[in-house]
Amino acid sequence: MSTFTTTVRHGEDDVVIVELHGYLDAHTASEFERELRTIIQAGALRIIVDFSDLEYISSAGLGVFMVFIEDVRRDRGDILLASMRENVFSVFDLLGFQVLFTITTTVDQAQQEFRSRQ
Repeated sequence: MSTFTTTVRHGEDDVVIVELHGYLDAHTASEFERELRTIIQAGALRIIVDFSDLEYISSAGLGVFMVFIEDVRRDRGDILLASMRENVFSVFDLLGFQVLFTITTTVDQAQQEFRSRQ
């Protein structure tokens, strides 16, 4: 069974940072979906997902982002993606997600992106 955990912390300016750890695949995507739903239902609209400790993502993991992005953007928020390893980025790139999502090199750059939108 795949190992997957999340850590949630608060950044500057009402930004919620969700750190992903391990393997986000068909076995663990529902866990991440529940976590993200809880964060959004609590009122978070400015979310950064930190991929620096994510070792693998499958198409099921990618699908979780599509579940929420329209709702968050409709409420004038966004989900920014940061600090991807090359193998994880290649999956996003292959499926064209870099057109749909802002992907930054670091969490700090993602926070700066949110600041520039104010």
